[in-house]
Amino acid sequence: MEFSADERGVEDRAGFGLRLQVVLKPAELTPLSALWLGQAALEVGLPPGVLNIIPGFGATAGSALVAHRGIDKIAFTGSPRTGQFIMRAAADNITRIGLELGGKSPSMVFADADLDAAIRQTASGAFFNAGQVCSAATRVIVEDRVHDAFVEGLAKRANNLRLGNPLDTATTMGPVISQRQMERVLGYIEAGRSEGAATICGGGRTGNAGYFVEPTVFAGVGGSMRIAQEEIFGPVVAVLRFSDEQEALELANGTDYSLAAAVWTNDINRGHRMSQQLDAGTVWINTYGPTDARLPWGGMGGQSGIGRDLGATAIENYTEQKVVWLQMRA
Repeated sequence: MEFSADERGVEDRAGFGLRLQVVLKPAELTPLSALWLGQAALEVGLPPGVLNIIPGFGATAGSALVAHRGIDKIAFTGSPRTGQFIMRAAADNITRIGLELGGKSPSMVFADADLDAAIRQTASGAFFNAGQVCSAATRVIVEDRVHDAFVEGLAKRANNLRLGNPLDTATTMGPVISQRQMERVLGYIEAGRSEGAATICGGGRTGNAGYFVEPTVFAGVGGSMRIAQEEIFGPVVAVLRFSDEQEALELANGTDYSLAAAVWTNDINRGHRMSQQLDAGTVWINTYGPTDARLPWGGMGGQSGIGRDLGATAIENYTEQKVVWLQMRA
């Protein structure tokens, strides 16, 4: 696959010889949205060849792209396992990479928090898109004094969700993306039960058509359980309990992920104190999930990846600094 910047792409009209080309390979299960994006780009006047959409399987199209010598920068969003493969493939050409990988985002709920708001936004953050979000609020760490009330409220909201066709405006939660993913999520639910966690609500498949998994809440979760350690990417929430700040921090930072986290408390000093000590690239205090394209987004290493998307920081990922010295005659 060879690219000619003279024939394709955008040339800098000032004469500096700059070229821009983007090759986008969407996930193999979701190619249509990317193809529509490419069509829209042409319709609004983007020159052909600037944005190139290449659907295909990771083992073929994806592997060819990351190993190609003509690629200057690889930005990948997906699983840690695929991210590891990309790092190895990029090493041959010493290609720059940015990886936005998994998450197991902790949400710490202190007894002095607005419990209704914490429950409401945790449910939204956990079950939005059926939990298929890298920063989903699926690991909640709750102080002893409000643990039972929180679990009860979260289960109530989970039970009130209406599963169905995402195109139906009455639907509040759709299916997971595939049968394979549904089976994976159900496997984690069984793992939670076998390790001793209590299923408060949900815990199975809904119906025989489509890949619908009931919104599931686990309580009595230990920090070492798989449902507390591994990214499930489905509508499954693990609720852990704590008695003091130190225990909460140890539980929150006790995974290989570092993408996002939340702190729920009416003590603003505690909120800032916890946010400074959390291993997370983004921390929300008394809210969950807002983002802004002007701000950087990414993890702090580990299974959450390297580098940042969005904001001015992301622009630096695609540019090089150059120093030019010029001696002028007196």
